[in-house]
Amino acid sequence: MAVSNIRYGAGVTKEVGMDLQNMGAKNVCLMTDKNLSQLPPVQIVMDSLVTNGINFKVYDNVRVEPTDRSFLEAIEFARKGAFDAYVAVGGGSTMDTCKAANLYASSLHSDFLDYVSAPIGKGKPVSVPLKPLIAVPTTSGTGSETTGIAIFDYEQLKVKIGIASRALKPTLGLVDPRHTLHMPGRVVANSGFDVLCHALESYSALPYHMRSPCPSNPIFRPAYQGSNPVSDIWAVQALRIVAKYLKRAVRNPDDLEARSNMHLASTFAGIGFGNAGVHLCHGMSYPISGLVKTYKAKDYHVDHPLVPHGLSVVLTSPAVFTFTAQMFPERHLEMAEILGADTRTARAADAGPVLADTLRKFLFDLDVDDGLAAIGYSKADIPALVKGTLPQERVTKLAPCPQSEEDLSALFEASMKLY
Repeated sequence: MAVSNIRYGAGVTKEVGMDLQNMGAKNVCLMTDKNLSQLPPVQIVMDSLVTNGINFKVYDNVRVEPTDRSFLEAIEFARKGAFDAYVAVGGGSTMDTCKAANLYASSLHSDFLDYVSAPIGKGKPVSVPLKPLIAVPTTSGTGSETTGIAIFDYEQLKVKIGIASRALKPTLGLVDPRHTLHMPGRVVANSGFDVLCHALESYSALPYHMRSPCPSNPIFRPAYQGSNPVSDIWAVQALRIVAKYLKRAVRNPDDLEARSNMHLASTFAGIGFGNAGVHLCHGMSYPISGLVKTYKAKDYHVDHPLVPHGLSVVLTSPAVFTFTAQMFPERHLEMAEILGADTRTARAADAGPVLADTLRKFLFDLDVDDGLAAIGYSKADIPALVKGTLPQERVTKLAPCPQSEEDLSALFEASMKLY
């Protein structure tokens, strides 16, 4: 099990300057995005750095839903700055951009595609030492403060892909629930759907002992190893918190108890999927966000069309879990029960439909767009969506059952309308 050090609690952000001082950092890169740079989380971090005499430069050009181009701009900034530590303040986009900047600034002679996952990149193992990175998440979704994954849009192929290595894990995640009070309702909902799917997918992933062949050397072991007894604990607990608190967190911005618990659930699910992996909802989500046409999500301050990551993931969940339930029906029924379904009379054959109906009700209650058609897709787009899913082997091969192109087409078709 690999995981970052985590410190959780209201107000922990103000300790970041002392942490960097304790690490002996002399020249720090603070990464964030334009919107957040004006908000209290970044101000608290800067105040702490100034108070503790830490020399730092700010990079606030992180793109929400980063691309290879936006990664390369951040990498160039990091290489020029010759930093000895990094602080990422933001959601998954900021943390992932900062991980990539740290990696390539520490590996000066590497080509960008060297570390990008196969089949798009070479998927080389990371053998260079990286600088310390402190992550301060401001959304409750990606769990990126716990993982060695950095996701971006590869613009040339219009597809999302990742860099995955345990070496990328932040040194420390400062999980401060006060930051969640700055999130608008739709951001809370969409980031919460990411937590939901992290938990569902890692708990239903192909078990670790069913993966083969064994890597020739431990350095080649994937970060995502399949569901296992350690990740199961974190996934189930994250799911319980989502079931209890997500609706409250969306509906009442001042509900600190609900928002604090969702912040914790994001970290828990991150520990779960960071070790087990995710599968089809995530694999299929990457072309859904990558091929976006004109859809702009409410409450997101961006100047480009955007399907938020959590939304792109959750829209296929009813179809996906109907499909995967054939393999581990008891786990699918257990997940449905945690989310509020009455499963006392359900048989194994009912597992998929029961979980799918439970998810549909959950999404309907939270006012989620009615399937892929509602965010601009039609049946004519299915071949392109399938084509964009095929390179996502890093995650699709973790699904409990193999899937053909016909299976993927049927899943996209079934996700066009939800209700």
